[in-house]
Amino acid sequence: MFQKISDIQSLEEKIKQNKLVFVYFGQPGCSVCHSLKPQIEKKLSTYQNDVLFLEVNTLEIPEVAGAFQIMTVPVTLLFVEGQEYMRKARIIPLNDLEQSVAKIVTGVLHTEN
Repeated sequence: MFQKISDIQSLEEKIKQNKLVFVYFGQPGCSVCHSLKPQIEKKLSTYQNDVLFLEVNTLEIPEVAGAFQIMTVPVTLLFVEGQEYMRKARIIPLNDLEQSVAKIVTGVLHTEN
């Protein structure tokens, strides 16, 4: 479900080119990241046709952490039409996350029709 991002330029392009973008920032050695990512994938899989899901390893691309002000991991960001709309860090209540994504998807898709 998550597309891995390899550089900051491709991340910025995807955020600009897509209406709804969910970005997951994590690291391989992070135990919270390791357990959270599969839970996010399961909880938000119903939105994969409406939202572009991206994954950033902040150890592999440290300049992204600075550019997006990532001070800890895991962090999730949701962009709507290129603008940061939501930011969640560390312990992320999955039901709240799903409700927020559902509300945004419904609102954005509803305004297109």
